Amino acid sequence: MKVVFMGTPDFSVPALDALLEAGHEIVAVYSQPPRPAGRGKKPRPSPVQARAEALGLPVRHPVSLRPQEEKDAFAALGADIGVVVAYGLILPQAILDAPAHGCLNIHASLLPRWRGAAPIHRAIMAGDAETGICIMQMEAGLDTGPVLLREATGIGPQDTTADLHDRLSAMGGRMIVAALAQAGALAPQIQPEEGVTYANKIDKAEARIHWSQPAEAVDRQIRGLSPFPGAWCEIAGERVKLLRSRLSEGNGAPGAVLGGFRVACGSGAIEVLEAQRQGKRPMPAEEILRGLTLPARLD
Repeated sequence: MKVVFMGTPDFSVPALDALLEAGHEIVAVYSQPPRPAGRGKKPRPSPVQARAEALGLPVRHPVSLRPQEEKDAFAALGADIGVVVAYGLILPQAILDAPAHGCLNIHASLLPRWRGAAPIHRAIMAGDAETGICIMQMEAGLDTGPVLLREATGIGPQDTTADLHDRLSAMGGRMIVAALAQAGALAPQIQPEEGVTYANKIDKAEARIHWSQPAEAVDRQIRGLSPFPGAWCEIAGERVKLLRSRLSEGNGAPGAVLGGFRVACGSGAIEVLEAQRQGKRPMPAEEILRGLTLPARLD
C-alpha cells in the first residue's frame, strides 16, 4: 500500500520500521516540527523525523493541518491509507478522508478505556490489571472510531510506564502490519458507550508524592510516572525522583523510613528500587543509599 505515516515520539518509530519491512511504500512522513532541546536550545527533530530522514523518506512537519494548502498537499500524495500513532496534531476531516481507505490509529489502550493523551500512565496509576493496543479507524471524535484489531497485555506488579511503552510500541508495529494485510476483511467493532474513560495529559503537579496516601496508590504513582515526569519527594532539601518501587511489609507514620529505602505510607509501605538524584543518572536504591543518608522521615 501507499502509506502516509504520521507520528512523533519514540513510541511511533517501531511502527514506521514495521511498515517498511512489510514492503509498504511510505509516500510521506508527517511529524511535529523540531523543538528546542538541550543546553543550547537548538531545534531538535522528533525521533520519527530523525528515523525517517535516516531511511531517506520525505518528511513534512507543518505547524497545523488546517490551512487549505496543507490539505491540498496531503491529498496530492494519493495515499491508499494513513497510519497515525502519537502524532500530536488534530486531523481535520479533509485529512481523514483523503486516503482511499481513510486513516488508522495505533492507540495504546483497550478502548473505550483511556481515550486521550496519556493512556499508558493512566492505566498504571489506576491499578488496571491489563492494557493493550487497538487499531482504530479514525473519525472526528477523540479516539471514538470503530476498532479493527485489539490485543491485551498484562500489567505486572513492578511494570513502569517505560516498560509498557516499549512492549506496546512493539505490539503496535506488529499489529498495524497485520491490519493492512487484512484490509477489507476486518469487521469494525463500534466502541461501546459503557466503560469510557479519558487519559488526561499528565500534569507535573501530579508528581509530588504524598506519603499519607495508601501504599498501593504511592506505588502506582511512582511506576506510572516513570521515567517522565518522575514522581518525587524531598530528601534533606533535595528533590529526588523515585522511578521503581514495589509494595513492602511494614507500618509507621506516613513518610517514616523503615530501613533501607522502605517508606511507610498512609497504610502499608513501599520499597524504592530505583531513584534519581538531581543532575545524576538513575541508580538502583542500594547505590543511591551509599551517597545519601535518609532522614527518619521523608516529607
